[in-house]
Amino acid sequence: MHAANRWFAGGLKTLAHGTRSIANWDEDAVTMAVEAARACLDGMDRSIPRGVTLASVTHPFADRSNAGLIKEALTLPDDVVATDAGGSMRAATLALRDALEGSRTRLVIGSDLRKSRIGSEGEMLQGDGAAAILVGHGEPIARLIASHSLTIDFIDHFRRSGTAFDYQWESRWVREKGYMDLLAGAVATLLKEAGLTAGDIDHAVLPISDPAAFRAAARAIGLRPEAVIDTLGANVGDIGCGHPLLMLASALERAGPGERILVTGFGQGADTLLFETTEAVTRNSKRGVARALSAGKSDDNYMRFLFHRGLIDMDRGIRAELDQKQPGTTLYRKRSAVLGLVGSKCGETGVVQFPPSAIAVDPNGRFRDTQSPYPLADRIARIISYTADALGYSPDPPTYYGTLDFEGGGRIVTEFAEVGPEDVEVGRAMRMVFRIKADDEQRGFTKYFWKAVPAQRGEG
Repeated sequence: MHAANRWFAGGLKTLAHGTRSIANWDEDAVTMAVEAARACLDGMDRSIPRGVTLASVTHPFADRSNAGLIKEALTLPDDVVATDAGGSMRAATLALRDALEGSRTRLVIGSDLRKSRIGSEGEMLQGDGAAAILVGHGEPIARLIASHSLTIDFIDHFRRSGTAFDYQWESRWVREKGYMDLLAGAVATLLKEAGLTAGDIDHAVLPISDPAAFRAAARAIGLRPEAVIDTLGANVGDIGCGHPLLMLASALERAGPGERILVTGFGQGADTLLFETTEAVTRNSKRGVARALSAGKSDDNYMRFLFHRGLIDMDRGIRAELDQKQPGTTLYRKRSAVLGLVGSKCGETGVVQFPPSAIAVDPNGRFRDTQSPYPLADRIARIISYTADALGYSPDPPTYYGTLDFEGGGRIVTEFAEVGPEDVEVGRAMRMVFRIKADDEQRGFTKYFWKAVPAQRGEG
């Protein structure tokens, strides 16, 4: 980024180090939220969550339930409550606090894919990502012991509805009045109400992307240096609404039993939440931050990044001129198969098929109405055949796709994501991910489906 823009914005050199997370062309706040939620719910009964909240300032749809899409992709029961939260960088911490004060077992997800102007500080500091926290009853890995919120129309940045980029206010004002006064004051109030001091905090989450402001806020609060959780700015960047949850997940990975974790959120005020871990934290084996970082695929093609962000317009050719209209009636009827990747299994023959059908596909037993739903999204599949198509249009050519056989039965033909020639071979273990299939640009509708990516070590 700096190499491409230093002729104009030479001052970005101070930020030109490390890496930042970027979403692929077929990802958005919904698809990233689905992946974070799957990691959070790994190995759990999907009937446990009774609510889903997606906190984001980049919801793909302004008038369609984004959280409802996540519910469908996770194959949660239809009576689950799904809500969208937004309007502030505090959306996720506010949703987390509401969930902690409620009676439902709720999945709280923060996810954002923000656009920044080319050559801006935001382009260097912001990352794409999502994090999910499950709140409910039973044996927790951490309990809320105190909370405090402050709401005030303090403008550190803003973005009008319908516009693409944030307007950033003066950084010194934000640092001194916002972080060192409002945020530090909210933490002081929380600690006073809890009868604690800053020295009693074992892990502190301060989601502040500006390194100087981050250090100044930690000093103003009085936190011990070793208690301050890494912001992940050097290898992820600030992922927006989900950043406090991402840092909380990172803190839970390193915390031991009986330790206090301070979580803060900032944006038109401040949220402060104080948790204490339990013995169960040592048994927390969810796919966490470290594993997510190790699974990343590096990319240094800046032009591709800009094209996938929609920041430059390239000639996509005649083959891109397709009508991608999605009939709403068909999507409704087939939603469990399309959005949830649910096939069917015959009760008579045991044969698994996708897409699901009322008639068994076994040629030796054409049974009818013997099928039961059979989720496939969390099953490992292996490549049976594949091809790389460089003729049809793709935002990231060539398009890899092929036939996969699922462990336990079932077969699908689908696209692959994040692969090159070295990543695909017959017999290769693949896992399924929820992604954008295509955009209906004429009507502003996004079509989602499941693609395959190489399984990580230990998954297949």
